[in-house]
Amino acid sequence: MVRMLITIAGWDPTGGAGALLDLRVFERLGRTGRGVLTAVTAQSATAVAGVWPVPAAAVTAQFERLSEGLEIGGIKVGMLATAANLRAVARLLGRMEGRPRVVDPILRSSSGAALLEKKAWPRLLDAFAGRAELLTPNLGEAAVLAGCRVRDAAGMKEAAARIFARSGVACLVKGGHLEGRPADVLFDGRDYAEFSHPREARSVHGTGCFLSSAILCYLAEGRPLKEACGLAVFRVGQAIRAALPAGQGRWIFDLSRERGRTPLPPRA
Repeated sequence: MVRMLITIAGWDPTGGAGALLDLRVFERLGRTGRGVLTAVTAQSATAVAGVWPVPAAAVTAQFERLSEGLEIGGIKVGMLATAANLRAVARLLGRMEGRPRVVDPILRSSSGAALLEKKAWPRLLDAFAGRAELLTPNLGEAAVLAGCRVRDAAGMKEAAARIFARSGVACLVKGGHLEGRPADVLFDGRDYAEFSHPREARSVHGTGCFLSSAILCYLAEGRPLKEACGLAVFRVGQAIRAALPAGQGRWIFDLSRERGRTPLPPRA
């Protein structure tokens, strides 16, 4: 039986982020995916104009019906929209022990729209404690979740350690907006790993969704966490360089163009 990957995320009508992008990444990396929607948004590649949450009961029902007769190979969680959805999805992940589970803790859009209601922010780490293999916050999300300033590599390490201490879940803090050379910092509860990468001139919609979905694909292959993160960072860089302009200074992924780029290094 084919082991399916499932994304639990929002609907971005541009296809540049959310469940639509997750499914495209799964397919690009050789996996079969299915989707559970948590919210519908009205947005362009540059701004979110509106969010309409899906009720928690509907999120749970989607997952339960979808998983009937399927062999689930892993789950990626993105936008959740409401505290009720946070609780419902945490319960679902708690039933999926033994499968890789990657949570991208999306709090708000780059344009400032709330993608998880603010009252749920302090509850996120407790909700997913012991129920995921990896959390992937950006600098702003890491600062909120860890309760500390995150402006450099030292701050990223401190935030990742605090997030692990509260949740028991490994944390990859994404540093694409650091001053100087960008780097992502992983803390798995014992060791740190840093993934440095070139600064890309393009502001591409959905990089966090792409990264977390790619990590899940590599974890589902059985790769160790550090290796999965490194390969996913590499793949995101390739995809950014193959992106297409979407207007107003923003770019959008085009995975058909990314196909012709340099292949991944072989598995160690």
